[in-house]
Amino acid sequence: MSVLPTLSVFNALCSVSALWVLSKAVQHLRRRARSTPLAGPPNPNILLGASRFIIKAPDAGELYEEWSEKYGSVFSIPATLGLSRIALCDPKAILHFYSRETYGYVQSTMTKRAIESLVGRGVLWAEGDSHKRQRKALSPAFSNAAIRKMTSVFYDSAYKVKAAWDSILESEPGASAVIDVQGWMNHVSLDTIGIAGFSHDFGTLHGKHSEVASTFDAFGTLKPTLIGGMQFIIGLVFPWILKIPTPFRRLVNKLNANMGEIAQELLENTRKESQGESKTEEKSIIGLLIKAEQSNSELHMSEDEVLAQMKVLILAGYETTSISLTWCLLELCKKPEIQQKLRDELSQFSGNDPTWDQFTNGLPYLDAVVHETLRLHPPLGETTRVATEDDIIPLSSPMRTPNGTLVDSIAVPKGQLVSVPIHMMNKSVKFWGPDAKQFKPERWLDEAGIPEPAQEIQGHRHLLTFVDGPRTCLGRHFALAEFKAVLCVLIRSYVFEFRDGPDTKTEIKRGILPRPSIAGEEGARLPLRVKRLD
Repeated sequence: MSVLPTLSVFNALCSVSALWVLSKAVQHLRRRARSTPLAGPPNPNILLGASRFIIKAPDAGELYEEWSEKYGSVFSIPATLGLSRIALCDPKAILHFYSRETYGYVQSTMTKRAIESLVGRGVLWAEGDSHKRQRKALSPAFSNAAIRKMTSVFYDSAYKVKAAWDSILESEPGASAVIDVQGWMNHVSLDTIGIAGFSHDFGTLHGKHSEVASTFDAFGTLKPTLIGGMQFIIGLVFPWILKIPTPFRRLVNKLNANMGEIAQELLENTRKESQGESKTEEKSIIGLLIKAEQSNSELHMSEDEVLAQMKVLILAGYETTSISLTWCLLELCKKPEIQQKLRDELSQFSGNDPTWDQFTNGLPYLDAVVHETLRLHPPLGETTRVATEDDIIPLSSPMRTPNGTLVDSIAVPKGQLVSVPIHMMNKSVKFWGPDAKQFKPERWLDEAGIPEPAQEIQGHRHLLTFVDGPRTCLGRHFALAEFKAVLCVLIRSYVFEFRDGPDTKTEIKRGILPRPSIAGEEGARLPLRVKRLD
């Protein structure tokens, strides 16, 4: 008798599963009927598609480049449970895609849930009119005039690093020491966004303990797990799977709570200040957030949205700039002649620091080194969105479909996943020439150094590192100014070398975003030999 209820439940589950599979199959067939047939790599796994294959690839950008050469400038990649992703490797198609973001192409349910669990429903999470409103409220804080005022904060953080390193070097023989520069770049980025954005000093550059910093650092020590990787693959179909309490998910929840506590405290303190005699600068980040919260205009933000913006800015300020600075120092260790050439350019500033205006116009090699780093090592490797309606994506050049038809546009059905491989477009031989994979700042010194195919790519300086369209990185000028200020101080003060010689191997460690590391190190660490200049 007890077997019957069990069989009934089992039969019910089977029926529900069968109906779900049938509905997905019908959706898939309908999409195929409304889409342009595309070539693409074979499906290596009926459950996971090519997702794990891509994740395990040493360089996903080179994999996409190989596929693009074989299957065309737009191709189809097998995804989870029979789904597919369309990869756009055509400049005109990419321009169209990014121009329609937040309305025509939006984040998947899984991505939105992941963002919400990390930083809340801020500008990173929002779409459409909500995204436009939140971004407009924040924009004045990232104008050129606002960033110019922050330059002193960037230098202040850089000189705190110098003071700490000088102290370490004084206790070492030979005026050199092995220093984990990645850890210090993390501290620079966190303290800088705290002071520049919220008038709050996390104090990590002075050795002060910060729960936010500790939690960020913990991501770099996580060991890859099967279930952790599966979450982000199967989550495309079953977003609820992200709630499974993996070590990564527990760290995400902890980081969200830590950032939330700090944001709430800063918000309350600033509210009190704005009511007293000491008014918060209206064009500071936190000043604008307070203004938006108190406003009854179209730019009004709820308290939850304000707190979410603060968490987004802490996350972005910590992750992206620290990763880029670390990559840059790594590349300069590989090419000591480039490091010296940069030092020679900066030597004209012996008793003072370059101004904002000199950053933008007077230091071409510094600018070249920074942009070459951003070209080869974009913090975010690709953009993936879901089409909200049927669309026609134009192409720069006609391509031939598997059935032999020559087309100059691609039909994309509603519900289709579409990706732009940033890592591939930034360093593809097709666009950047035979030296595309090399760290070569000289390419930026002359407009003719950028090949004509690369000039067809829209975005900041023909790069997709800051993406494009409505979601172009709001803080790109902030990031560039901080990057240049810190690099100026460090390169004028020290020589950087690999601890174990020029043949040192490096690898990628996966945290919130991928980071470089010396091969064999525990966690995302980059111990370099730092020598003080005479």
